[in-house]
Amino acid sequence: MKYPSLLLGAALAVLPFVAAVNAADEPLTAVANEDAHYQLPATDDGLPGTGPIRRYDWFKKLWYEKRSAWAKNVQKDQGALVFLGDSITQGWWDVGNVFAGVKIANRGISGDTTRGVLIRLKEDVLDLKPKGIVLLIGTNDLEEKAKPETIAGNLKLLLEGFKKHDPAMPVVLCSVFPSSDTKNRPHGAIQKINELYRDVAEEFPQVTLLDTWSLFANAQGDAKPEEMPDLLHPNFFGYGKWANALRPILETLNLVPTWPDDFKPEAGFTSLFNGRDLTGWGYEDGPTFDKKISSSDGRYLAKDGRLIVTVSKKQRDYRALWTTRKYPKDFVLKFEFRASPGADSGVYIRKPQLQIRDYPVIGPFAALKNYRSSDWNEVAVTVSDGLAHATCNGEVLVDAFPVPETGPIGIESDRGQVEYRRIRLGEKTLW
Repeated sequence: MKYPSLLLGAALAVLPFVAAVNAADEPLTAVANEDAHYQLPATDDGLPGTGPIRRYDWFKKLWYEKRSAWAKNVQKDQGALVFLGDSITQGWWDVGNVFAGVKIANRGISGDTTRGVLIRLKEDVLDLKPKGIVLLIGTNDLEEKAKPETIAGNLKLLLEGFKKHDPAMPVVLCSVFPSSDTKNRPHGAIQKINELYRDVAEEFPQVTLLDTWSLFANAQGDAKPEEMPDLLHPNFFGYGKWANALRPILETLNLVPTWPDDFKPEAGFTSLFNGRDLTGWGYEDGPTFDKKISSSDGRYLAKDGRLIVTVSKKQRDYRALWTTRKYPKDFVLKFEFRASPGADSGVYIRKPQLQIRDYPVIGPFAALKNYRSSDWNEVAVTVSDGLAHATCNGEVLVDAFPVPETGPIGIESDRGQVEYRRIRLGEKTLW
């Protein structure tokens, strides 16, 4: 998808905050006599969660206007994919166009906190009977001096609310974006929040964690001005990166449609993966998964031409899927992969592993010039006379690393989601 210029993107990203500042100068009497049901509670008494609830005049007015407007669209928004959060979510004004053909409800309120989302969870979100949730929240809590443990505690209440409503409803939890000390959001505190978020998410099978911190962080762990001009909110390019990172996860969860892939192997090559199920693959110690669309533990999934290594519920959690056939002859192995932010996987060549990762984030090939983040990349591995040579989009990954005389091809599950497609092999007698 193409995006307008950085200048336009920056301007669009700050529009919600210009409106909020202007609203601060307007009197609240215009809503004082309206239905108080959608106004921010005057005190914390009896409210769920702990920690900060913002009560600036501009926030109270925005809170009321957004919620009372949404209340009129509850029936229209039934079954929507709900984007839930604060100003970063509210500012994604074209999210419905980005994921075209999908009913989307944007339930972001500029300035909101985890506790604020808890208060409005039922009416703004659960009453829509959502198809799924994309949640990004927590950065404003940090500005209000909330402790990471308090923020994570509110997140757990949110996830418990989703589970009680529908334990099968997919929830994509985005880690808190990087920002800056100058925004009262130091990277160490954000990383601590994200560590706690990961721990909480492990308790909820319906939750998939997307590492959006790695997506946007620079080498120092802060936001990049070229993607977040105010070091807090994405510009159009930033939103484009977020969309590209979300799409594969949403496709896997059946929340957005998948583009069909009608690829056919070139002459002399045989597909190792039929694109429909895991026939020909299995675990080393059993079982095999012929005619199964997923492995017994759900780590590997065959879907729409992709062999998907799903997001593990643990930070580092290893297991390998192997071809049931071994390959003693020299060969060329080709495949394409797409890695989510911070993802780590690998392909075993008869046993030794070739690292397949989100290379710019976790290396070891961070300097690759042709690598396409959150997009498909082609790897070619040539095995000849006991040595393997591998390239990614034509750039050398490894050269002349030893491999055994025979063995299967394998794929590793570690962390994050990685997809493989067009996996094919040509033996030396054929090329």
